[in-house]
Amino acid sequence: MNIRPAAVAGTWYPGTAPALAAAVDRHLAQADRTGKDVPGDLAAIIAPHAGLLYSGPVAAHAYRLLRDRAFGVAVLVGPSHFVGFEGVAICPSGGFETPFGVTPIDTDCARAIAGATPVVVEHSAAHAREHSLEMQLPFLAHLAPGLPIVPLVMGYQTREVAYALGDALSTALRGRNALLVASTDLSHYHDAKTAAALDAVVIDCVSRFDADGLQRALDAQPDHACGGGPTVAVMRAAQLAGARDAVVLNYADSGDVSGDKSAVVGYLAAAFGTFNRGDREER
Repeated sequence: MNIRPAAVAGTWYPGTAPALAAAVDRHLAQADRTGKDVPGDLAAIIAPHAGLLYSGPVAAHAYRLLRDRAFGVAVLVGPSHFVGFEGVAICPSGGFETPFGVTPIDTDCARAIAGATPVVVEHSAAHAREHSLEMQLPFLAHLAPGLPIVPLVMGYQTREVAYALGDALSTALRGRNALLVASTDLSHYHDAKTAAALDAVVIDCVSRFDADGLQRALDAQPDHACGGGPTVAVMRAAQLAGARDAVVLNYADSGDVSGDKSAVVGYLAAAFGTFNRGDREER
């Protein structure tokens, strides 16, 4: 079995199961105090991927929605931070090592996604050091133990690749009861006021469930989000699958943890689905 070793366990998040569970539970408990509940069908979430100390408080607002919901597979889509390449890299089989054990890859689902578009390719080097997907696993493996994943890392984030992946996901995931996860941080290393203005553009597009608008914003200024392409792809796939509602769950920046507001990274949690009308936000 091809197991991808954890790359940042013990540094970006605790490396033992008891310590990691305690850290995740602390973030979830804090999010429960202020978090938004969205009853209905959950299709996709956006969650950040910085070190757990920094992004965990925001990610918890998205992952707490997994409670009392069951999925057949989680499809994780994130950016490549270390390897430049065309298309989207998939790990088609095996699993990802975590302190909670190995998270298995859904081989049948991976094969279906790869077969739905030529932009999805095997590229193991793109996954070896990549943290954007790994940082989702502390929450996923803790809240939904045993849930298989399909790991997808996007290389050059072009409009064509994002749209092709979104279309392929909507086709390949039909009938699979999948949760889509877009892994992204927002603007990087601006002062908090500048960051908030840049991040507000993404938040506005997300709140209106406007994948095309987000892509236009990224075309004009790619540094709005490091995982902008994955986010567009996930939003597009969710809409094509019938999701109609978007809810912004939480926004913060790294300065909220570090106290340094001079150079921050923005973090967003959001959810997409078909939610009960009384709990829907304006779009």
